[in-house]
Formats: sequence, C-alpha cells, structure tokens
Amino acid sequence: MKYLSTRGDTTPRGFSDILLEGLAPDGGLFLPASYPRIDAATLAQWRGLPYAELAFRILSLYIDDIPAADLQRLCAATYTEQTFGTPRITPLKTLEDGLYLEALSNGPTLAFKDMAMQLLGHLFEYELARRGEELNILGATSGDTGSAAEYAMRGKKGVRVFMLSPHGRMSPFQQAQMFSLQDANIHNIAIEGVFDDCQDIVKAVSNDLDFKRRHRIGTVNSINWARLLAQVVYYFAGYFQATRSNDERVSFAVPSGNFGNICAGHVARMMGLPIERLVLATNENNVLDEFFRTGTYRVRSSAETHETSSPSMDISKASNFERFVFDLLGRDAERTRELFGATLAREGGFTLASDEFAPATRADGFGFASGSSTHADRLATIREAWQRWQTMIDTHTADGLKVARDHRQPGVPMIVLETALPAKFAATIVEALGVQPEPPPALRGIEALPRRCTLMAADAQAVKQYIEMHCR
Repeated sequence: MKYLSTRGDTTPRGFSDILLEGLAPDGGLFLPASYPRIDAATLAQWRGLPYAELAFRILSLYIDDIPAADLQRLCAATYTEQTFGTPRITPLKTLEDGLYLEALSNGPTLAFKDMAMQLLGHLFEYELARRGEELNILGATSGDTGSAAEYAMRGKKGVRVFMLSPHGRMSPFQQAQMFSLQDANIHNIAIEGVFDDCQDIVKAVSNDLDFKRRHRIGTVNSINWARLLAQVVYYFAGYFQATRSNDERVSFAVPSGNFGNICAGHVARMMGLPIERLVLATNENNVLDEFFRTGTYRVRSSAETHETSSPSMDISKASNFERFVFDLLGRDAERTRELFGATLAREGGFTLASDEFAPATRADGFGFASGSSTHADRLATIREAWQRWQTMIDTHTADGLKVARDHRQPGVPMIVLETALPAKFAATIVEALGVQPEPPPALRGIEALPRRCTLMAADAQAVKQYIEMHCR
C-alpha cells in the first residue's frame, strides 16, 4: 500500500513514512493510492470479532511495512477493557427502535479522540524505536485532541508534544486535563486567538520543510492519516452491533468541526461498509453544513467564529475536508491544489460547479447530508435525552442527536457517534438539567490541580523559537 498527496506529490511512501510526516511536502494531505474494497465474505468473517482483532484486520489492509505480528500486538495492547472500561470498547446503546448511541468516550480523557490517539501513542513509540529516532509532535486542539494526545504520549520514549490551544476557549475541565500534566515531554501553549489561529500555526510550521526536518516535526491532528485510519474501525464496530446481517444498511450522525471524525466514515463507506447516509452535524459555526447544502465552502474569520457551548466544534477551517473534496473531484490533484491553495488564500473560500458538487449528497454518490444546531437546540436535546431515555449526553453529542433526528429514514437504523462525556461540559449540563455531571473517580478534583502552560501570541515564529528552545 502506497500513499499520495491530495495536491499531486506521487512520491511512493509507505505507512511508516507518513505516520511520522503529517502534512505532505507539497502542503497536501496523504491518502492511500486506492481504498481497499471489502467483499461480502470478508464482512461476514469480521462480524463478531473482538474490537482489537477487528482493528488489526482493517489496519492490515493499509499497513504492510509493520510486521503483522507486531501490528496485532499493538492493537491488542491498545484496545483493552482496562483502558476503555468495557470489553466491547465501543458499546451501542439503544435510545429507541432504530436510534442508537455509540459510546466512544470511555477512554482516559473521556472523548472519542482516545479511540485513535491511544493507538497512535503505541505506533509512534514502536516506529521511533525501530528507527532510533525522536519526534516532536506539534498539534492544535479545540478541546479534546490535545488531552487525548498528551495522555497517549506522556512518558513515551523519543516523543515530545507541543500542543496549541485557543486561550480561554476550552471548557474548564478540558483546560485542567491538559494544563495539569507535569510530564517533562508535554508542553502546552495557549494562543491568543481561536482554534483556526492555532491550526494555521501548525500548518505554517509544517510547511517550513527545513525547520520540520531539522526538528523532526510530526502531527497528531486528523491531518495525520494514521489517526483517521484508526477511527475507521468504530464505524465497522457500530454497524455490526446495529445489524444482524450484512444485507442491512445504516446511517451515522457525526458531530464534526474539523471533518476528521466523519471523514473516517467516508473511508469506511468507500471500503464497502453498507452506509446509507453520513449525516454531518455542526453547531453555530456551520461552514461544513453550508457546503453540503450549497456547494460553497466559505471560511470565517476569527471574529466571525462563534464561541459556543459545544466548543470543540468552534472551527471555521476544516483542515481534513481537503481529503473528501479530493475524492469528490475524482482525485483531481491539480483542481484540489487550486481550490485549497490559491483560491482559498485569495478569496477565503470556493464554490464547486454543480456537476462537481452533485455526487456529494446523492445516495449513489457519497451519501452526505447535514444540519446545524444552536445552544437552545442543545439544551432541549440534552433535556429530552435525560427525560425520555435516562441518558445524559454532552453538548456535542446533543448536536449530533438533534441533526440525526432531522434526517432519519424509515427502516434505516441511525447511529449517533457520542463524542465526549458530559462531565467535560458541566456548565451547560447544569443549565439544561440542574444536575452536576460526575466525572469518573480518577478525574475528580482535576480542576484544582496545579497547572503548567505558556501563553503566546498567534505567531508561528514565536512557536518555532519555543520548540527550538525545548528540543535542546
């Protein structure tokens, strides 16, 4: 299996090369040269497999430069009952007939990002030890990626983490999860700006190829293909739990800000998983919903990016979106480079021609649908889930559930991907229910712990200087 860039670089690369690389040298994102297709017999064989074994089977289709026994061992070490609190890893909860919630937030940081980040930690440590190298991970977070990455990488040999977050824009619990870590290889940098400013800095540093190579810069954001690949697994796991046979089709509703979570669903569908619709849910920052309704992708400025009660989706530049558009355009690298390079920089967005856009939402095309949710919608959905199904959900999952119900189809099961546990967004839960959500015992009192964080202006050069200083 070889990988290419969405912007045209076709230099043959194996999985282990792009694992440590992040962005492609031409500024594009890596994708496999083709998606492996799963036939009915293989799908039948996978039904009923334990999660770790299912992960190994799927990842094996994309990773042929790590010995199979080693990859199987890494998957088995990652997806354990001890780490995720349940042998099913991502158990399905029935809300009502045909409507399900897939639990993805049982990991160490109570967010779906753990599903991929825990594996990434093992993969990084394995590959760096094999090469005798070190890696400096530079990431941006709107809330959950940061803590998931830091908990996965803390104490890992040969790895340092430099995580950028928007100053004052995460929930108190999210801040505490990250800033309370005292491990020497973890560096938190709060940027005066919004998430998009953090993400722009990561891309600017990654695009400085000399600096990137000199300091061995890698990424853990969903621009890293390995992370997105690990997320493909829970679409298969959810499908098998919601169906009895492979003749059935299901839809998934996915809260999405940076397009990584739902892009993994797109990959699963391209592989042949019987997905009817991929329903994208946004909050008031509805850039992606606008695209799937109109074919126009219009990036908002920092001033236009709303601060909401589902802050992990307070994003207006969906960096992972380029992968889907590349596929939508028939893998036309020149057109993709034009849109995400010159046009986006010059005009702040782009509009696809009607024939280019049409397959995005067609059932016989890519099967996307979308919708958005407001603070009032979140409160109402949280209340209804509590009253009707005795289920407490977080604010982002509420966005997903609200949009899911708007797009249900008769006879097609709808699986809503849970994104985090309610304790991470306690203020809104209290506003909706008058009840304080309890974190797991291991994380109680975390907001009172001492913190370690550096405040910095939105300046890529300053971040580079900080990295240089702490790599010595």
